[in-house]
Amino acid sequence: MAQRLALLSILVPDYEAGIAFFVDKLGFELLEDTDLGGGKRWIRVAPAEAETGFLLARAVGERQIAAIGNQGGGRVSLFLETDAFADDHARMIANGVIFEEPPRDEHYGIVAVFRDPFGNRWDLIEFKS
Repeated sequence: MAQRLALLSILVPDYEAGIAFFVDKLGFELLEDTDLGGGKRWIRVAPAEAETGFLLARAVGERQIAAIGNQGGGRVSLFLETDAFADDHARMIANGVIFEEPPRDEHYGIVAVFRDPFGNRWDLIEFKS
């Protein structure tokens, strides 16, 4: 039996803000946007050709709202792998993505930390082969 990780949910304050960041700023593909009624939508986004994507989950209730941007407890918990670090880094900066640091070389590859507009910390990373 084959298994794969299909989706991860990520809390967003509203659907449009999530789409604006992931699609417009990061360049992810909008795979699906289905109205489920009652103000709920099923929205899937993913980098081009990725097997795993995100389900944009609009936070509802105090507990979920408090967790927006803190899904990793303040540490980097999301890793966006690229095979063209310099190009993606430059495009992301041009699109208004805020990096916390300049790119740095590590034993495993080149990496820079950025935050999404909700507060989650990410690594943009190109692994060494």
